[in-house]
Formats: sequence, C-alpha cells, structure tokens
Amino acid sequence: MRYKLRAGLVGTVLALVAATCVVVAPGLVGTSVAGASQVPLNLANEQGMLWPCTFNPFNPSSSPYSVGVTYETLDFINSLQNGKVTPWLATNYAWSNGDRTLTFTIRSGVKWSDGVPFSAKDVAYTFNLLKKYPALDINAVWSVLSNVHQVGANKVVFDFKAPAVPYFYYVADQVPIVPQHIWSKIANPVTDPISNPIGTGGYLMNKCTPQNIQWTANPHYWQKGKAQVHTVNMPAFLTNNTCNEYLATGQSQWGAQFIPNIKSYYVAKKPGNSYWFPPVANVSLFPNLKSAPLNNLAVRQAISYAIDRPRVSKIGEYGYEPPASQVGIVAPTFKSWVNPAATRAVGASYNPTKAKALLKAAGYKLVNGVFQKNGKKLSLTIITNGGYSDWIASMQVVASELSQIGIATTVNPIASTNFYSDVYAGKFQLAYNVESGGPSPFYELRQWLYSKNSAPIGQPAASNWERYSSPATDALLNAYATTTSPARQHAIVNELQMIMVKQVPVIPVLEEVDWYEYNPKEFSGFPTASNPYAQPAQYNIPDWGYILDNLKPVK
Repeated sequence: MRYKLRAGLVGTVLALVAATCVVVAPGLVGTSVAGASQVPLNLANEQGMLWPCTFNPFNPSSSPYSVGVTYETLDFINSLQNGKVTPWLATNYAWSNGDRTLTFTIRSGVKWSDGVPFSAKDVAYTFNLLKKYPALDINAVWSVLSNVHQVGANKVVFDFKAPAVPYFYYVADQVPIVPQHIWSKIANPVTDPISNPIGTGGYLMNKCTPQNIQWTANPHYWQKGKAQVHTVNMPAFLTNNTCNEYLATGQSQWGAQFIPNIKSYYVAKKPGNSYWFPPVANVSLFPNLKSAPLNNLAVRQAISYAIDRPRVSKIGEYGYEPPASQVGIVAPTFKSWVNPAATRAVGASYNPTKAKALLKAAGYKLVNGVFQKNGKKLSLTIITNGGYSDWIASMQVVASELSQIGIATTVNPIASTNFYSDVYAGKFQLAYNVESGGPSPFYELRQWLYSKNSAPIGQPAASNWERYSSPATDALLNAYATTTSPARQHAIVNELQMIMVKQVPVIPVLEEVDWYEYNPKEFSGFPTASNPYAQPAQYNIPDWGYILDNLKPVK
C-alpha cells in the first residue's frame, strides 16, 4: 500500500493491459547501467497501474516518484523519532518574532543535476510559486504564510500571519525545492507533467516506460559518500499477487506492500528476507458529506458501530494492521495523545444493536431486512482500489457487516487511476483510502478536517476528501499552529477527537502500517525497528529518497 495521493492525477494511463502482471524488461535484474560490478536495486511497489511517467513534485499523483529522490526539501523530519530534524538543503533554521518568523540558512556548494548552482533564490522562488499557483500548494502552507523572501546571499525568511511552529513540518519537510531557471520557463506548472526532472537529489530519472522507472545515481551529488546504489528500478505491477512473488523470490530487495502469510510466503523463501510494519496513520472510510444519505449523522454513526474492526483486521489484513479507533489516534505510536473522554464517549466500538437503534431514532424503518426512509432503501456503495487485494477483502467484510444491520452495501473495486480521480473529485458515497500523517496526530487530523484542504464536488481536493467544513474545527486547527505548549496542543487534539466521535466526519477502520519488506544481503543501511531513522515504506515522501541516499552495496 501505498502512495498517499492527495490530488488529481496527471493524465490518464492509456495502455493498461489485461494481464495481471507487468513483465519485467530483459536486463532489469542483472548488471547495473551505471556500474557493471553492482547489481541494481529493484523495488517492489505495486500501485495497481502502469507508470504515467510524470514527475511533477507538486502533483501528488507523481510526487512519490520525485520528492526525496530527485527533488529535496529543506530538512528531513522523522515522524518515527518524535520529529527529529536532519538538515538537508538548509543547514540551519531559527524562529523569531514570537514564532511568527522562520529563517533558514541555505546550503552552499550544491548544484542542480544540470550543473547550475543551487541557491537561496531557488528556495524563495519555490514558495512564491505555490502562492502564485494555489493548486500546487497541496498542504495549504499559504493559509498561514504572509511572505517569503530572500535576505542576503544565503538566507530565506518566512513570515507567518500568526505563531506557526507546527507548520515547520510542512515548510521544511513537505515542500520540494525546484530550480528557478527551469520552472520560470514553464507555461503552466500545474498541468506540466515534468517528464525530465532536474533536481538536487542523489538520483537522476534515467528512463521511464509504463512498465518501469529507472533512476541512476547522481555522479555529482553534493552529499559525498551518499547515493552509492548505482541503479534503481521500480517495475509496475497491477496486482499484489505478482508483485509479492517478485519480492519473495528475491528479484526485489525492498518491498512496500501487503503479503498474506508473510512468514511462510516471504521470510522463509530466501535468507535475509525481513519485514517491519510500524503503525503510522489510519486506513479509513471517507463518507461523502455533501450527499444523502451520508450527510445524515445517524447513518455515519451506525456505519462506525456496525464495523467489527478486529474481524476486518484478521480477515482482510491477516492481523498485520491493527483495528483503528473512531477517535482517530494511532496507537501505540501516539498512545500518549489518546483522549480517555473520547474513548469513553465511543463506548463499545462494535455495537450492531446501537447501530440499528440510531437508524430507527433517525426515522428509518426495517423492511425485509433493509432500512428504508420515505420509501427509499438505505443502500451504499464502497469504492476502493481494485489493485489492492487486502483492501478489497477488508471492504467485503465491512459490506457484509453493514448489510447484516440493514444497510445494503456493495463493494466496487475500480482501476487505480479511476479510483483516485473519483476520490479527489468527491464522486463516491463511501471511499476506502488513506491520507498522510506526520510527527504527531495533529497532522492526520488536519488532513481529514481542515476545510482549506478540500474543494467543491467535481474539483480535486488535496485531502479532506469527504468535504468536511466547520469554522470551529478550523479554528482549533489554527490554534494548534499558534502554540508551542504541549499541554495546549494535547488539549486541542482532545477536542478534535471529540469531533471525530460526535460528528463522525471520517470513519477509521484499521491502523495503516508502513508496509515494508527488505533483504540486506546485497544492500545495507535499511531502517529497522532498532534503527528507525526514516519511515521505511516507499510511499513516504521524502523518506524513501532519504533512505536511498543511505543505502550501500554490500562488498
């Protein structure tokens, strides 16, 4: 699973094949393009589609293939180590003016991959580009920024409308820096696919076909001793099954997907095969709040109470992804943030009797096993990614449980490209998907609930796909950004948990883990549970590029 896509796809994949796998091109497993003595690093990252070969770092459908690996950020922030900050394109930062001004010192001696020197002007240009084209501002940083400008040769100053320390994560870690000398000549950076990305990162996009993306190490990379893997391949797969076989048989050294019976199917297949699944966010049902019947709170509450989450976890995910909570906090990763009052308000999270009572109190009547109101049956469709066998299995369990309490439910697994475009445009009743988190629960809650992340039905929403809007909730999220007090931050997250419980804008089903399989026999330096220096799945940006920089061939 999965790239955490947050906006409209660039283009449509025109050449999807009917076969269930993509045949890896001859030579993919063998000698490296850049170094004959080193085998390539082959990635196993099934996305249910062929590659569109677009690398615009501000389009979330293509940013996973460019951010961190080709385009770098100012800093790297590790969500698994309490937000530990590692300098990247910036060497230092400092807050001032009551946490309303953030000043970065920009690294010297860095060059873009076309040989042009990188400088502070590129940083200032990038952020002002997001201001000029709001569609590129997928994390809504300009909702809190008032000005970004260069000072002297190597300083960039960010002025905020109010104290905004929590926005450091978005500014420093989530905005890729692009070259002014290239991007200033692009007619429309919103729609341009960026087929030949020029970045400062450790890897150059060498060749892309619908079947495979290949990167080669940047021979002039500014971080000496880094990016030692000569060649990296990411073949395309349309289903889990063929991708898992590719991984388990040793054709790939680094995987990022669900594998059933992982100990027998993967670990036992080859010496060194290992895995680690840290919980990081939630996989959730997103109800379309703009259309009936899901604009009815009682219906959403009933859905949440009708789901036996431990059963979904066991059947759909073999227990690898723990049951989620309606409060929205991932535990144990963020267990210190859980609001006991919100947990008590939920009560028994699986309560089909209460689910039926809620619907009856809302005016629904059970007729021949299906609830009806005003002569209309309570009937729902769940869309999910047709390439993810585990998501399909999980939603089949959910559909069965909802049908048992009187909500006629069907599952519609659709092709990846269509699925994401429908999710972003709000063309669904219920959608099973995942949004990104961050170094505290605030970041996932903001993705879910911040109105500025959303968009009208028919227009692509960066996140908040359910189209939730509440001035009071926006005020809480904005208030979190203005304080550095842990007590105040916890108090705000406590209130946001109560909103999740009382308003049910999103229905968390399972805790999303970082799907991560690796074999260190040919390459060392992978993150582990004992050395969690980055989120290990290939769909985390910029983490996966940071990991690539730190991998080394085993001599």
